[in-house]
Amino acid sequence: MKDLQDARAAFLRAHPCVSDSALEELIEEVVKASNRGVSAAQNVSGEPNWSFGQSLFFSSTVVTTIGYGHVTPLSKGGKVFCMIYAMFGIPLTLVLLSALVERLMIPSTVFLQFLNSRLGHLYQPFNIRVLHLAIIAGTLVATFILLPAALFAALEPEWDYLDSLYYCFISLTTVGLGDYIPGDYPNQPYRPIYKVATTGYLLVGLTFMMLTLTIFYEIPELNLGSLFLMRSDEMTADPEKMRLQTPGVSVGTKYTTEDRFRESKDNTPSPEDTTPVHARP
Repeated sequence: MKDLQDARAAFLRAHPCVSDSALEELIEEVVKASNRGVSAAQNVSGEPNWSFGQSLFFSSTVVTTIGYGHVTPLSKGGKVFCMIYAMFGIPLTLVLLSALVERLMIPSTVFLQFLNSRLGHLYQPFNIRVLHLAIIAGTLVATFILLPAALFAALEPEWDYLDSLYYCFISLTTVGLGDYIPGDYPNQPYRPIYKVATTGYLLVGLTFMMLTLTIFYEIPELNLGSLFLMRSDEMTADPEKMRLQTPGVSVGTKYTTEDRFRESKDNTPSPEDTTPVHARP
């Protein structure tokens, strides 16, 4: 804040013909233009942020719930459309990502079976599943965090590797703080293509993130949700719950008089069974 105040005071000293009120009005217009996706740098000669690539990138951050917040709709029509788009787009995106995860679970399961065939005689199944999870998680970190971070550090003039690593982690965890946005540097070459490629990276990265979480959840020993279950949920002491889970089976209080009559009738010996052997024809 102090640096900004010093820069403002230095500008006014260097340009005495510019009044403080005029500078304030100019700053307000620049901020409004930036909120509308228009960069005021380079004499407003740069490409506007609402190009096709930028719009696609914004749409992807809405439906994936990342929501950087660097560009937002300001008009009433834009706000209404954004709400409707998010209302339908977020569930459909989750369905799409879930379907992709189900497809990816097939080769993942084949790989787990391969590990079992190779290591099953040496290690417990739990250890093999943890090894499988570690390999998948390591592939995720290397392919979708470490390697893209190096690419972003090379493409973004003001980012170092730590900034890029921070951006990848914040994005794939859908935190989306919005303090680092790829492709927003003034005069960024091939900005639309850059934005489209970043959109693809986010979608694929989120899919593999969900795959890793699914594999983690399928290991019973690592499923932390079981710690929050009540004892009544772990025991099968609820007859009504058991009856609903197994249709057609009578349990507990659902064992009625009709059931007893049917059972006693089935257990009643026939006249042939009660007749002595020597008296049978």
